[in-house]
Amino acid sequence: MKIAIIHDWLVVYNGAEKVLEELLNLYPNADLYSTVEYLEEKDRHFIQNKKVITTFIQKLPFSKSKYRNYLPLMPLAIEQLDLSKYDLIISSSHAIAKGVITGPDQLHISYVYSPIRYAWDLQHQYLKETGLDKGLKGWITRYILHNVRNWDYRTANGVDFFMCVSDFIGRRIWKTYRREAKTVYPPVDVSAFTLRENKEDFYLTASRMVPYKKIDTIVEAFSLMPDKKLVVIGDGPDFKKIKAKAGSNVVIMGYQPFEVLKDHMQRAKGFIFAAEEDFGIVPLEAQACGTPVIAFGKGGACETVKGYHESINPTGIFFYEQTPEAIADSVNQFEKIYIKPAHCREHSLYFSSERFRKDFKQFIDDRIKGKNSNSIKDVSVS
Repeated sequence: MKIAIIHDWLVVYNGAEKVLEELLNLYPNADLYSTVEYLEEKDRHFIQNKKVITTFIQKLPFSKSKYRNYLPLMPLAIEQLDLSKYDLIISSSHAIAKGVITGPDQLHISYVYSPIRYAWDLQHQYLKETGLDKGLKGWITRYILHNVRNWDYRTANGVDFFMCVSDFIGRRIWKTYRREAKTVYPPVDVSAFTLRENKEDFYLTASRMVPYKKIDTIVEAFSLMPDKKLVVIGDGPDFKKIKAKAGSNVVIMGYQPFEVLKDHMQRAKGFIFAAEEDFGIVPLEAQACGTPVIAFGKGGACETVKGYHESINPTGIFFYEQTPEAIADSVNQFEKIYIKPAHCREHSLYFSSERFRKDFKQFIDDRIKGKNSNSIKDVSVS
């Protein structure tokens, strides 16, 4: 089979790119497409140093740093990619990759991290956070997002089968496209972490410091608990604001290399996660260290953390409001219970890279067999 894999854009090595890495491990002979490709040489290993076939956006001014500004042109750009020679097309999509044009004899399977968040149910949050909720620029942005929604809904018809990163995203796909999606949890490199049973007397949170991660809310929660220590690892636009809120019991470490992050994950008595994520890899990395998670009980965390009051062999505890008070209450509840580090580690192993490759390939193989079977029936009838 001739196989093409298309990814939204290739500029960094983050969560979606780790999925792409596993797809290329599964299908090393696949050709790779993207709207733009600006990977640094040191990061090209994960695409096996393949040549990436890009769209006309690659040649537009400032596309290296301002590629997101070309979102209004991306639907047109993605539709210009000629994939007619391929039997199987796999789109790795959180924005526009799923919109490639395919024919009736081609199999298009889309692995979706989320329908375009800022165009659908998170539009109002996005407009507020970017200051585009008022004025002429705001109305222009709303009109662009309206057109993106229309295109996004229409192009869902070009996908034969959807896969998604969580049941939460499966529900968003159903709400957006009225299509079923098979959940195949993305790969987590749990082998990079090791279990530590003995914990120290501090809590940890680690994230890029952007508004929806709610790191500021976690820091404010610990101002209500001056007797408890919090360590914060990460950097980002909100760093100064968050540091200004930190009391003497909060240590803001900024960006740290992996080994430092892993060491703190292993030693922390609990990891605090306040974002509503589509999936959320970091809580699973904490569990791989044997560290229980105190998580916001909405989104992907409900599938990656086993709540104390809802599960056998729990791996964490939930709070249900993104407020300092709710987080503080959960921390206080957490200190009254005991969660075994070994249970956390055991649960994390289900989300390994090996399991992802097995489940993903099985889904693809089943669809290929079904397509071939239908083709045989069609020929016999004619």
